[in-house]
Amino acid sequence: MTLSVLLVDDHPIVRAGLRTVLDSAVGARVVGEAATGEEAIEAADVLRPDVVLCDLRLGDGIDGIETTARLRELRSAPAVLILTTSDRDVDVLRAIEAGAAGYLLKDAPTGTILAGIADAAAGRTVIAPELRVRAERAAPAARLTERELEVLALLAEGRSNREIARRLFVSESTVKTHVVHLLAKLGADSRGRAAAVARERGLLE
Repeated sequence: MTLSVLLVDDHPIVRAGLRTVLDSAVGARVVGEAATGEEAIEAADVLRPDVVLCDLRLGDGIDGIETTARLRELRSAPAVLILTTSDRDVDVLRAIEAGAAGYLLKDAPTGTILAGIADAAAGRTVIAPELRVRAERAAPAARLTERELEVLALLAEGRSNREIARRLFVSESTVKTHVVHLLAKLGADSRGRAAAVARERGLLE
């Protein structure tokens, strides 16, 4: 069976390269292309591809995470396979939680990408081996609340609990509680280590 694929990437040269690879492969056929998340959703609704091969960063408009979530809400929801350059733990986890069938890096061998498309269409989860363990490890950190992320950002700047409390207009005891939760979720034993882990996992810019 030949699987229909929609390519979503904001770089024309990347789409052209992927089209060349897929059109010459057995078992896959490119039925459309999109440069933005919004275009991808419209195209998928009309073309009804089996698999959408989608980048994570799509320039202006919605990103690959939001695109994935909205694609999965379509009546004939396609499987979504993320193909990107980002190897951040938190990005992998967010993509899977948004409904992506898998997550591969753009430097993956052609055979791996083709196998990933087939697995995604079959309902199997596809994650690059080097990212799987890291994504599982990042799960608790990805569930930080908005307030915890605010505290984390200030903590990473070296702010004291008192300074953070003043900045966020909350009590010092509230800040202490947030810090305790942050250390637990990040698996860190100090404020400095928490900031380092957060940077490693893409939680801080």
